[in-house]
Amino acid sequence: MDHSSHFFKTACVFEAALIIVALLLGWIADIDPFATLYFSETSIAIGVLGTVPLFLLFLALEYFPQKSLVTIKNLLLRTLAPSLYQRHWMDLLLLATIAGVSEELLFRGVIQPWITASWGLTAGLWVSNIIFGLVHAITPLYALLVTFVGVYLSLSMTVDGGDSNLLTPIIIHSLYDFLAFIALMRMYRASLLS
Repeated sequence: MDHSSHFFKTACVFEAALIIVALLLGWIADIDPFATLYFSETSIAIGVLGTVPLFLLFLALEYFPQKSLVTIKNLLLRTLAPSLYQRHWMDLLLLATIAGVSEELLFRGVIQPWITASWGLTAGLWVSNIIFGLVHAITPLYALLVTFVGVYLSLSMTVDGGDSNLLTPIIIHSLYDFLAFIALMRMYRASLLS
């Protein structure tokens, strides 16, 4: 098995295992991770539209020459891109979907309501997303950016004014990851040609 296939399978299994972690933590905290997940055309539309600002920000960061942003870009191009750039777009969509579903079930389906039940809404929002940022901490700035992305994802759950729906952040997260993977692959291919 080549490195790309091994990395892809490992990443899919790791992300899928987070669903088991969400179920286990949910069982411990008596929280159903799927409690606020239901089909809604409005949530799907908001999820698709909610992806646009995040992805535009991702694209815009490439044009900021700040050293810490360049470090993040170079780190992703050096570590993630070589493992994914030869994968079919369907593989990238699969990995992005698994990551979106599993991470949202864990962080916004279990951890956030668990903290909210103990310490209130504001603490639930911020503490769960600081944890979300810390588990993505490839650099301090990246952890901070991911924390704010997490807050955005949390707030997206109620943007339509109705009941909270975990489907909205799942769609935003999955679609954003997929588009970011595609953009990263393009950058990586361009770097190989230069």
